[in-house]
Amino acid sequence: MLAAAAAVVFAIAYIINATSTSTDAGFTPLSLLLAGLTLVALHLCGVGSGWAVPSRRRRRR
Repeated sequence: MLAAAAAVVFAIAYIINATSTSTDAGFTPLSLLLAGLTLVALHLCGVGSGWAVPSRRRRRR
């Protein structure tokens, strides 16, 4: 899920950069690039992938 969010952030940054749209200082293509890279890094670390409760049931042989 975080990888999809990163792809959207990268697309927005590309559109802003390609059209040379002037934005506020905190909303530049570089800041969006860094936010997207942070989302990709979190995705690769396993954050946001959900978690499962480990089962205490033992398998019978």
